[in-house]
Amino acid sequence: MIELEGVSKLFDGRPVLRPTSFAPGLNRTTVLLGPSGCGKSTLLRLMIGLLAPDSGRVSFEGMPVSQRNIDKARHRVGYVIQEGGLFPHLTARRNVTLLARHLGRDPAWIEHRVAELGTLAHLPADAMDRFPAQLSGGERQRVALMRALMLDPELLLLDEPLAALDAITRRELQSELKEIFGSLRKTVVLVTHDLHEAAWFGDEILLMREGRVVQRGTLDDMLERPSEPFVAEFVRAQRADARLVTR
Repeated sequence: MIELEGVSKLFDGRPVLRPTSFAPGLNRTTVLLGPSGCGKSTLLRLMIGLLAPDSGRVSFEGMPVSQRNIDKARHRVGYVIQEGGLFPHLTARRNVTLLARHLGRDPAWIEHRVAELGTLAHLPADAMDRFPAQLSGGERQRVALMRALMLDPELLLLDEPLAALDAITRRELQSELKEIFGSLRKTVVLVTHDLHEAAWFGDEILLMREGRVVQRGTLDDMLERPSEPFVAEFVRAQRADARLVTR
């Protein structure tokens, strides 16, 4: 579906993503994992065309993505960012249906789709007529997910979607998202800095450091066959943090 071939990105002359090739597995969840500044969100933004690569190529179904076809490709991709990124002056319903209305979809289809997604995302019906500031953090993320799924995209990209939530809400949404990913059978790419979240969601994990992928595989691969000392160090640090939290 989407493929990155040797893509790289510089900010102010500094490489934030070194030449990287990546194609997510179809109908699987791939997790981009790593510390802050490792290039994982940059890689995601290159996939949806919010950034243009300085080298390499991004292709969608074999066709290079360009300014001429980027909008068409984006309509087939859902995108969720941290804290939802909802428009504050629009109700939840208007946020969810914004693109569908812009594209002239049938109002009856829109109404049916909103009801369907509300059930899927476990969002109370009365929340749909509230503004983002009147919603809880968990409700805002549910609305953001509904907006991303509105046009039934083939690819779903999520950039730290649960990072700003409290621990209880985060755990609840982790369970719900995993159920949604499994039921929809979509191709999903999720960014996180949390090893445990990566293991929970990921069919495959790409661990990144300083703009490059240092290991690709499962959590067991990282635990039993680390590709370099950083991998083992990252796992140890995350495990130590988890023990501190639970004390």
